[in-house]
Amino acid sequence: MILVTGGAGFIGANFVLDWLAASDEPVINLDKLTYAGNLENLASVVDDERHIFIRADIGDPEQVAGLLKRYQPRAVVNFAAESHVDRSIHGPEDFIQTNIVGTFRLLEAVRSYWDKLGSSRKHAFRFLHVSTDEVYGSLRAGAPAFSETHRYEPNSPYSASKAASDHLVRAYHHTYGLPMLTTNCSNNYGPYQFPEKLIPLMIINALAGKPLPVYGDGRQIRDWLYVKDHCRAVRHVLAEGSPGEIYNIGGWNEKANIDIVNIVCGLLDELRPRTDGKRYCEQIAFVTDRPGHDRRYAIDARKIERELGWKPAETFESGIRKTVMWYLQNPDWIDNVHSGAYRAWIEKNYAERNR
Repeated sequence: MILVTGGAGFIGANFVLDWLAASDEPVINLDKLTYAGNLENLASVVDDERHIFIRADIGDPEQVAGLLKRYQPRAVVNFAAESHVDRSIHGPEDFIQTNIVGTFRLLEAVRSYWDKLGSSRKHAFRFLHVSTDEVYGSLRAGAPAFSETHRYEPNSPYSASKAASDHLVRAYHHTYGLPMLTTNCSNNYGPYQFPEKLIPLMIINALAGKPLPVYGDGRQIRDWLYVKDHCRAVRHVLAEGSPGEIYNIGGWNEKANIDIVNIVCGLLDELRPRTDGKRYCEQIAFVTDRPGHDRRYAIDARKIERELGWKPAETFESGIRKTVMWYLQNPDWIDNVHSGAYRAWIEKNYAERNR
């Protein structure tokens, strides 16, 4: 049995679904269900006995300690985080509380649990912390991609809070011997992504006939990773990674934001043409850049391929087509996210069983 935190969010939910599709091992899924935690993401496993959902906060040490004692997981995979740069600029305190204080309290609970395990279970236990490439800062054009030894230079409250959590994880391994693993991933995209992020925002706004807002000149470059590839990489690291090590996970897909938007528009022109015969790219609207916007991220993912045999299965072209098609095929999910109706899932499907 494993414990997954943040398992109702975009990446966490995809990980839980993929884990249960590939394994019979049960998952305890802990999520606070803040605005982006969506239990509709997990609708397909709502009656699956292998999936135990608990609404809880990683920052509540008594609740986390109780779950660890009750379920005795062999591993913890920590996806729980506040993760949107724009929100961190306008309201950084939630990011400090969840990403720094919450991670600290989770680590303390896990350390206490791990200390009490027998020697064989103690040796086999793993804590995997999922982080971001944004902790490394911004790259100049032509500079080498981020490696695992790249200096941390976070530039937003979000990335600074994640950098702090990474340092805590490292310290708990070196000070207490906890068997920790850290992954730093590039920009994820795919099914169930909350529509504040670039790709789902462009798809949903385009279909609604709204402007497609692009920051600044749109030439900010990111490495793009299909979420299912990311989930597979995390499974590899959990199974085969060496405690204390960091593994960068990237898609080998550096693309400028404006190019992403144009690709999405082109796919929508093909798959769901506008009724007026116009092209979706005509809805693009350049807006004032956000403060401190990093210019380029790029991940060097050679270590995880060399040591663990992982590399992405999807090209950007195959992954983005799957993503656009998923949003076109799931209008109810989109409507419920926009209306807030997805929160009814908490009461309808989980409230009774968690009392």
